[in-house]
Amino acid sequence: MKKVLTFLLLILISNVVFATSTQPLEIKVVVVNMFEIGEDEGDRAGEFQLWKAGQKLDSRYPVQHGHHDIFVNEDTGVLGVVTGMGIARAAAAIMALGLDPRFDLTNAYWLVAGIAGIDPMDGTLGTAVWTDYVVDGDLAHEIDGREIPDDWNTGYFPLFTTSPYPNSDKVNPTNSPNGEVYVLNSALSAWAYDLTKDIALSSTDAMFELTKQYKGFPNALAKPKVIMGDHLAASTFWHGELLTEWANDWVSYWTNSKGNFVTSGMEDTATLQSLTYLANANKVDLSRVMILRTASNFTQPPPGITAAQNLENESSGSGYAGLDSAISAAYTVGSPIVNYIVAHWDTTRDNLPSN
Repeated sequence: MKKVLTFLLLILISNVVFATSTQPLEIKVVVVNMFEIGEDEGDRAGEFQLWKAGQKLDSRYPVQHGHHDIFVNEDTGVLGVVTGMGIARAAAAIMALGLDPRFDLTNAYWLVAGIAGIDPMDGTLGTAVWTDYVVDGDLAHEIDGREIPDDWNTGYFPLFTTSPYPNSDKVNPTNSPNGEVYVLNSALSAWAYDLTKDIALSSTDAMFELTKQYKGFPNALAKPKVIMGDHLAASTFWHGELLTEWANDWVSYWTNSKGNFVTSGMEDTATLQSLTYLANANKVDLSRVMILRTASNFTQPPPGITAAQNLENESSGSGYAGLDSAISAAYTVGSPIVNYIVAHWDTTRDNLPSN
């Protein structure tokens, strides 16, 4: 019995020594996706599947405290995380990853790559958009539109104010204690755009049939391309011409007219909030965050169709005409950024790339 106990004690000690001596895996790039349609491979691709295959993310790290297991290419140091849809899941997933002792994220670059709605004034389906400003669309006061004063154009107005868009010239986007707006590293975003701006993006017959209805919107009628613009993150899936006008006003207000609303999604302010807290704890570098959103649908209907009709059309049948092209564009445009950082790690580890 004594020999058995001694043997078990030696195993326990050896396991403790191994656990404490094992170094966390240095991660060079974290790719953040929000959803997968079905399986991680072998069926119709969601946001993650192309990244898993293309970056050879073959090492699986089980995650009991998150939405989705983590996958890593241990040779290149590229990690893929699927947060789940919505701000609650995104915040939880990024915080869980940031505190995971299996990974060293100190010098990691972060690439959020996901689909979005796009303002037809700025782009078309399949367009890829690099972001400077991310604005929160949920932190607000609201009065039903049927009860607002006659001189208001909206009953949805900034939190801690008493009317729509007061003192807009005094808004400072770099000082946003409640997370109303996040300012990304514009030099890094500009570098990413410059490296990818000439990439050709795909279009389909179904996309053409839809986009040709947007007469009077020259950018919606054009071919998809890589552009720069700003992102509005809100939990509500909104749609319509009036709400697109609101989105433009909202982004303009919170960026002090420096930003232009181009894409709409859900999770990015939650992701950035968790990354901000992790940066405060010196676990990540917030200046290394990039956001790439690709257009799967428009934020408003084409002329002659109501918002309700258009939302029903998009929600039925095969769904968004631009979905597959948007998912493809996210990898087509995002992967050269990941590949560059990894290939030049001797310099990008300590120095951010720039133009």
